[in-house]
This record gives sequence, structure tokens and C-alpha cells, in this order.
Amino acid sequence: MILARGLGSRMRADDGAALSEAQRAAAAAGAKGLIPVAGHPLLDYVLSELADAGVRDVVFVVAPGETAISGRYLREAVPQRLRVHFTEQAQPLGTADALLSARATLYDVWFEATRESVRELPFLMLNADNLYPAESVRALVELEGPGLVAFDATALRTKGNIDAERVMAFALLDLDGDGTLREIVEKPPADHPLALAPTRWVSMNLWRFDARIFDACAAVTASVRGELELGDAVRALVAQGVRFHAVRQALPVLDLSRRADVAAVERLLAGRTPQP
Repeated sequence: MILARGLGSRMRADDGAALSEAQRAAAAAGAKGLIPVAGHPLLDYVLSELADAGVRDVVFVVAPGETAISGRYLREAVPQRLRVHFTEQAQPLGTADALLSARATLYDVWFEATRESVRELPFLMLNADNLYPAESVRALVELEGPGLVAFDATALRTKGNIDAERVMAFALLDLDGDGTLREIVEKPPADHPLALAPTRWVSMNLWRFDARIFDACAAVTASVRGELELGDAVRALVAQGVRFHAVRQALPVLDLSRRADVAAVERLLAGRTPQP
């Protein structure tokens, strides 16, 4: 499940970055995943990494009437190694609402692929504007039960394109010695114990869920931002005793949130040819 419903407000803002005409047009539309980098839209690389990791079906969560992503992957550049499906999130009400919007489609896709009914419904969830290594995705494909990848903050900075200040804008993870998630802390202050820890583990929104996440999302109330937050649903499940296993990795995640990210992502992807 790929979250592609966002408004792309940060990408629409002109920060002075030098972009090609095609990049500028995609950025102005807020279509972060379709910005061409090193000759291909970012989502081509995302789908390619998913296929390398063993994923065979992808559900995009998009806005009503969306045509750019669906047009590309249903007609113009149909992936050869996986099947794509689409579902709509009526309003941009947050990540918990996005999961609820996709519930029926996820069940339908599972049945279409397996011809078997399933109650647990294991699935992965990720962002459309991040490129995760196939190794990270594969770790969750092979995981038994709910979990996420915990990325080392230093590796995100030194191996990818995410600077130290932006790392602190992501959620930090409080983990037991065996990797069990104790708490997820959104944008902690600089003096927070997790921010001061010698090794900081970061959530880049790469998750494995089962059907229990849907009831938890349905029970979430709006945050101070007015959104239904996935983090609140995860915290509720943790409080109920559901174990989320964090796979610790010192690998990069490429982030294409702003126009200033384009040049660095292009440099890091130079010479790669995605094969969705």
C-alpha cells in the first residue's frame, strides 16, 4: 500500500532549486512520486525495489479523480513485475484515514491474487515520496507479524540525502533490546532522551501491518493538526499488547519532499535503471 494522496505542499513551494521543465511541472502539481530523477519518475524506482523484494501487488491510495499516477501505471508504462491497483481517499484526513480508505481494496486484491479468504491480511505500507532499499522491504516481507524498519539516523544522513535537522523532524523509536517497539515519538525536542541517545532509530513510515490496524485507525481521534494519525493507532495497539518488531538497519532512504531534494536524489540514482 503506497500513500500517494498527499497535497505536496512543500514540493509546490519554490525554494529556488534548479529544475528541468518536466521536474518543475511535476513539482508545481505536487506530484512528488512522478518527478523525473535520473531519467525516470521516482515511483518507477519505488516499484522496482518492491518487485526486487518479492512484492507482487501494489495498491496506490490517491485522491478522487487522480489521473497522473493511474495513467502512467495502468496505460503508459504498465509495470511488468507487479500488478497495480488504485483506491481513493475522499479527503486528506491523515494516514490513519488512508488505511481505512484502502481496507476493502486490500482484501479484494488479496483474494484476487490467492483465491483464498484471509482474516489477518498482512500488508506493507510506505510513502510515495521515499525510496526504500529492497533489503528493507524484503525484511518486512519475511517478517512474521506486525513490524517496521528502524533506520539508523547516522546512515540516513551519511548514505542518503536527509540532513541532521530533517532527521529530527521524523519520528524516533523507543525499542526494547529484542527490537520490540515501546513508543514512537513524533518530532521530539532536542533534549528528549531518544534525541540524545548515541544511536537514534528513525521511522521512515515503512510498516508491516495486519487487520488489527483497521479497528485501531477507526478509533483514532483528530490530532492537533486536525488529522487522523497512524502513530496514534500504533500506540493504541502497543498499549493493548500487540507486538511490533523493529528491524534495525543502517541503510539510506532517499527523500523527495522538496524541490531542493531533486539534485541529491538524481546524483544518488545516476546510472540506475528501474524495472518495475
